[in-house]
Amino acid sequence: MNIAIIGGGAAGMTAASRVKALRPEWNVMVFEKTNFVSHAPCGIPFYVSGIVEYFEELCTYDVSYFRMERGIDVHTNSKVIEVGEGYLVAEEDGKERRYEWDKLLFTTGSRAKNLDVKREELEGVLYLNHITSAEKVKNLALKAENVVVIGSGYIGVEMAEAITRLGKKVTIIEMAERPLPEYDAEIAAIIKSEMEKFVNLRLGEKVVAFEGKDRVEKVITNKGDYKCELVIVAVGSHPNTEIAKKIVELGKSGAIKTNSRMETSRGGVYAAGDCAESLNIITGKPDWIPLATPANKMGYVAGVNIAGYELHYPGSLKSQITSFYNTEIGKVGLSEYEAMREGYEIISSFITTKSTARYFMDGLIHLKVVADRNGKLLGIQAVGKGVAMRIYAVSALLYRGANIRDLFFTDFPYYPPVSRVWDPLVVAARNLFRKLGIP
Repeated sequence: MNIAIIGGGAAGMTAASRVKALRPEWNVMVFEKTNFVSHAPCGIPFYVSGIVEYFEELCTYDVSYFRMERGIDVHTNSKVIEVGEGYLVAEEDGKERRYEWDKLLFTTGSRAKNLDVKREELEGVLYLNHITSAEKVKNLALKAENVVVIGSGYIGVEMAEAITRLGKKVTIIEMAERPLPEYDAEIAAIIKSEMEKFVNLRLGEKVVAFEGKDRVEKVITNKGDYKCELVIVAVGSHPNTEIAKKIVELGKSGAIKTNSRMETSRGGVYAAGDCAESLNIITGKPDWIPLATPANKMGYVAGVNIAGYELHYPGSLKSQITSFYNTEIGKVGLSEYEAMREGYEIISSFITTKSTARYFMDGLIHLKVVADRNGKLLGIQAVGKGVAMRIYAVSALLYRGANIRDLFFTDFPYYPPVSRVWDPLVVAARNLFRKLGIP
């Protein structure tokens, strides 16, 4: 069997490795348009800040490892320009080459959204589409004095911190009225307070143009202008489906429609990772969740099924953790406004407490739990200290369809430096008991 995989990121190389492990005699080909595979774009901010010293560390394995150790036929600098029934055409070394396939997997990832404003093409206006952007960002940031980051989602927040660690002045411009707009207002207010200690945070402003001669010199918004030598645009992303949409069906999100086996609408063709839809475990609806951990698991499932075995992907929760300097930030499941948008009648509990025993000086955590009127757990958000372990705990509970009673009675361990006898999650659940009429 000839297996063709378009895209050498997390999902693609996981799938390729799984197929080759289960069917070592099969020919597994991966077509990657850059020179890197198994890359980790989430590590870009840590490379820019200097926490990660070498650019090569952003790739889990190099190309030679997959070729020599796993027997995968990896084609780098290979751009697929056409896909047809049983074949594809790739541009390699300036030539077009045709390859045959029996089964095909799209793992083409996603790309950054454009702003579509005047002078966007100026030198110094950068989008983080791939780890290959990391070197250019770092080199330009080191030479700059003033940097503007447009967007305050995860990438914007992490890049802003990275560049301030280089000693640069950073302005963040966000069109919404709060940073990390997916979070509810109570949590976002605390994040805002922490960010303003390090950056010039401009909320409720829309970028309308860039100015400069040969390179960017100024960002113009509907409320002002900001001098800069470097702009990083981080206003979201799109699934890469330009080739796929010619032969398979897309979902409502614009990503490739798949079932739980990662099969597309066309027999023998699969999709996984940031270019594909999957199930949102909370809502039970198809969703586009472009995150690293789902991408790896979707690739694993696709690989197993391509190899002729049976494995189903149950879906994702949008589990996310980040930080801004010493402040941990995390979210899993639905926020209150997301739940209301989905039509839930919700109850919620927002608390500020300690994540450590009272005799320890630090450990303040702000936490919000969201549930429906029947007590079904829908999601949590948290900011402060000890956030990660609470996100991990609730992720496991949400995966199993837990309710507020389950959250209250889960036997969270007690250890004074990191947790309390009455864990913040348990305190929030107890507060919700009253709203549910539980004594």
